[in-house]
Amino acid sequence: MRATVERTGPPGQMALSVSELTAYVKRLIDRDEVLAQVSVRGEISNFTRHRSGHLYFSLKDEASQLACVCFRGDAARLGFEPEHGQRVIAHGNVTVYEARGSYQLIVRAMVPDGEGALAEAIAKLRARLAAEGLFEPARKRPLPRFPRRIALVTSPSGAAVRDLVSVISRRFPPAELIVVPTTVQGEDAPASIVRALGLATSVCDADLVIVGRGGGSLEDLWAFFDERVVRAVFACPVPVISAVGHETDLCLCDEVADLRAPTPSAAGELAVPDVLELLAHLDGLERRALAVVERRLGLGEARLAAAAGRPALRQPLSLLEARWQRIDEASARSGHAVALAGERLRHRLSRSALTLRALDPRVGRRLSVIDQRRARIDDAGRRARAAIERRLGRWSARLERAELRPARLRATVAARRPELERASTRLRASAERGLGRRHGRLDAAAASLRALSPMAVVERGYALVWRDRDRALVRSVGAVARDESIHVSVADGEIAARVIGTRSETRDDG
Repeated sequence: MRATVERTGPPGQMALSVSELTAYVKRLIDRDEVLAQVSVRGEISNFTRHRSGHLYFSLKDEASQLACVCFRGDAARLGFEPEHGQRVIAHGNVTVYEARGSYQLIVRAMVPDGEGALAEAIAKLRARLAAEGLFEPARKRPLPRFPRRIALVTSPSGAAVRDLVSVISRRFPPAELIVVPTTVQGEDAPASIVRALGLATSVCDADLVIVGRGGGSLEDLWAFFDERVVRAVFACPVPVISAVGHETDLCLCDEVADLRAPTPSAAGELAVPDVLELLAHLDGLERRALAVVERRLGLGEARLAAAAGRPALRQPLSLLEARWQRIDEASARSGHAVALAGERLRHRLSRSALTLRALDPRVGRRLSVIDQRRARIDDAGRRARAAIERRLGRWSARLERAELRPARLRATVAARRPELERASTRLRASAERGLGRRHGRLDAAAASLRALSPMAVVERGYALVWRDRDRALVRSVGAVARDESIHVSVADGEIAARVIGTRSETRDDG
């Protein structure tokens, strides 16, 4: 409905309704460039958090006050909890609330005013996040030893990204670096950092994230105290290194990260190993492995020589000949003992028979019985000698079957000598196979490191230039002087040279 226009006052002047006037004032204010983006410093009063999530309060100073409203989306991104009586700096735009006909500040962002207020807000946020367990040391994850892809969440134009790229490329060339650009200062920085952290893991597929920036004041680093950034670092699925500011700067992002680096350069050194140190370590492992294999081979050869030097192996028949001689001697002694016992018994019987005949003729009749017994004794002696002979024969047969006779033993030793030689050959072959496997593993590791070595780049046709005076790598034309001695490293050797002039994009000394 159009407002009724009445002519009052001077001729030609129209009367406006309240709504029309308010709408006109609103259009004027909304079109004003200064009021479209303004920062206001003041003290919070009449603070109210509506159940909808919107914040209603006033900013006041010694003489005036300004109505303010911060809607739910912007309130969730403040990074601190506003309170009554707190001094703040509010950023937003001025507009007119037509229902009341009053102007107000729509707050888009807000920070505490002054280092004291900032420190107090940080302390309150730190206490709240610590109570939730975000800073627990037990939840911090170890960094990957050999990171495949590293995401650098920082400003693409700052000094921090240059330091990170330089250090990581020099220490570990195989690592792939992806710069995820973000704003690191200002009211848009927290949302930009959160978005970049999400891209680093979802799109870039990084296995390590470094987030940071160079030094600055507390206000400059405020984005890294923001609760949204702290929670995004906490929720990151891969390990995070925080490198914000200088060594004395400690922000909440540093405390929640898996590792805090004092500077961006230090973050690069902590993120990757030094490839030259790895090569030296592998060389040491190779030397130790070779020393162990050689020591084991030496021990095996010593044991083989000791076994081959034993008397039983040098002269195996000596032990058997002595035992055979003892068997012959035992056989002779047993035969002699049996013959002697039989002779003694016959002698005693003969003497007894003569004595009996002399004493009693009747004894003669019994002599036949004695003779019969004598015959039986002689037969028993013969049987005993036969039994001894048979037993000796069995012993001899056993010795022959056991191949203990000298001639057969020599044949046995000769037959088994190839087995000893084959066993020795197998022992050496096993040691050589073990050494070959270790050499293979060492060669594979050395090949991997050679692929990572800067010399691999040289072999593709590039060259490295060094100063003779300190063996330093020449990285720019300012590093050398005219007539200075240098040498150039190429794939197959070095070239001695002397500087006759230098040329750069801005100056020509040649």
